[in-house]
Amino acid sequence: MARPTQNYSEEMRQRAVRMVFEVQGDYETQFAAIKAVAQKLGIGTAETLRRWVRKAEIDRGERAGVTSEENADIKRLKRDNAELRRANEILKAASGFLRGRDRPATGQIAAFIDEHKDRTDGGLRWGVEPICAVLTEHGTRVAPTTYYDAKNREKTARQIRDEELVAIIEAEREQKKFTRLYGARKMWLHLRGVCGVDVARCTVERLMRAQGWIGALRRKNVRTTIPDEAAARAADRVDRRFWASAPNRLWCADFTYVKTSTGTTYTAFIFDVFSRRIIGWMADTQMSTSLVLDALEMAVWTRRKEGVTDLTGLTHHNDAGSQYTSIAFTDRLIEAGVDASVGSVGDAYDNALAESQIGLYKTELINEFGPWKNRNAVEAATLDWVYWFNHERPHQSVHDLTPMQAERIYYTRQNQPHQQAG
Repeated sequence: MARPTQNYSEEMRQRAVRMVFEVQGDYETQFAAIKAVAQKLGIGTAETLRRWVRKAEIDRGERAGVTSEENADIKRLKRDNAELRRANEILKAASGFLRGRDRPATGQIAAFIDEHKDRTDGGLRWGVEPICAVLTEHGTRVAPTTYYDAKNREKTARQIRDEELVAIIEAEREQKKFTRLYGARKMWLHLRGVCGVDVARCTVERLMRAQGWIGALRRKNVRTTIPDEAAARAADRVDRRFWASAPNRLWCADFTYVKTSTGTTYTAFIFDVFSRRIIGWMADTQMSTSLVLDALEMAVWTRRKEGVTDLTGLTHHNDAGSQYTSIAFTDRLIEAGVDASVGSVGDAYDNALAESQIGLYKTELINEFGPWKNRNAVEAATLDWVYWFNHERPHQSVHDLTPMQAERIYYTRQNQPHQQAG
């Protein structure tokens, strides 16, 4: 069993050392005097008293070493250095809300203290009081009592509501694959339209900003149009006017590429301009006429399945790519009774709507969920995205409706139930 530690007062230490110096001449060695004094005064061991004597000799200049005063200065400097490092680390951690001009809300400061008070970066525990001192020194006045009051105070109705909304948004982002791509505006529409949650748009913006949630961001796209200078082209019937008064009046088409581990996959789309609905699409490993022709076949089949057998008056618009100006593609348009329209070469906006829609495809699916293994993986994921795009994603261009909702509303108003979208 270890011997219990004994604490000696400073007066006791000085007295023992003084007595050693007084009687050491009566003994053969100094250590013999130390042993005798230690025994008579009841000091635990002679070694303890020996250390006191050596320290006193250093302080009196009789022995080389660091004096007590110098040792105290070193400890003080180390402590000051540790406190400075801690202050710097606190400022780094608080740089996010110290950057603004306005004082952060008390709740935000309390949350910051909660998150960091037990850290030991810089050599010392941060603690509540040091954090408050550093923040106050740099313009954000907060006392420890303010923090403890905020912790003990009951939550306000707004705080309770915010927690409920954050939980709902987080659940929607986790449960639905594409919902986490929404920015504040689309999340607001989703909460009101799908979840039935009555909430202000500014509230959703504030909560998503506080949680660090952002929507998908677009990147620059690479153009895949390779015109065939020798091929005959139809006129540009659209001339950048991407508007239609009803479904099946104007379709826009284009395709893009997706890099995979086994090569490049190309995905072609056809959009109905009225509703922004994807009515045909196809994925292939070859950038050939069959790619865009299969997408056209799917679009015609989709409308025929919904009861639309006469496509007279429909214009199919695309860029001047060789796949779209090929004889096989042009003949299929004529066979379906569709008027062809080809954008002018050298015009960056000749097929702007289709390119914008494909930009959403790259942003919301390809860039977000890659890298991709092969064509099959891209095709399966595109199937899910197209369904979500048509049935769940709100589009600002059609008054925040989904493409399917936009077509249903149109046919309902026209009183043509036999042509309602599927």
